[in-house]
Amino acid sequence: MPMIAFVQPDGSRREVQAPVGTSVMKNAVLNDVPGIVAECGGSLMCATCHVYVDPADAHRVPPPDEDEDEMLEVAAAERRETSRLSCQLTVDDGLEGMTVHVPEGQA
Repeated sequence: MPMIAFVQPDGSRREVQAPVGTSVMKNAVLNDVPGIVAECGGSLMCATCHVYVDPADAHRVPPPDEDEDEMLEVAAAERRETSRLSCQLTVDDGLEGMTVHVPEGQA
């Protein structure tokens, strides 16, 4: 199972084992990662699972599709080049060791 690291705004880090085929968001919620609200449960209807993929790992995830891109426009936290909705990031073996940063706030 790949390991995904979540870094909080204060720099604290939590690593979670994420089953292949699940979303990064689902693993954050199941492991009580602070700051991942996920109000819509992963149905691409909110932006409360917004994360910043670490720049060193950005090449490991596909670009956001049009729907995700639109939803990122209404995210509460600043949108950055590496902004993604964690519900749209599907875990595969290629994400082993990926780091995502949780923004200051989601709502």
